[in-house]
Amino acid sequence: MQPEQAAILTMCAYPLSVAEVSAYLSLPFSVVTALLAKLVENERVEAIAPVPVAAYPERGLLEAVIHGLRKL
Repeated sequence: MQPEQAAILTMCAYPLSVAEVSAYLSLPFSVVTALLAKLVENERVEAIAPVPVAAYPERGLLEAVIHGLRKL
């Protein structure tokens, strides 16, 4: 395993985007994409689709939750 791939495995304890991994490692996006593709192929990391916009709660609900939390 390349040192860059080991660094990716270390930092991917929680979901990150390819852009975030690229920024943290100071490597070009295309290089990180190739490294991640190999890790996915070897089943070392899991690629998941982004959350669709429709799955986010409505703004009013979020504001109500924040308001309720501030009252505590």
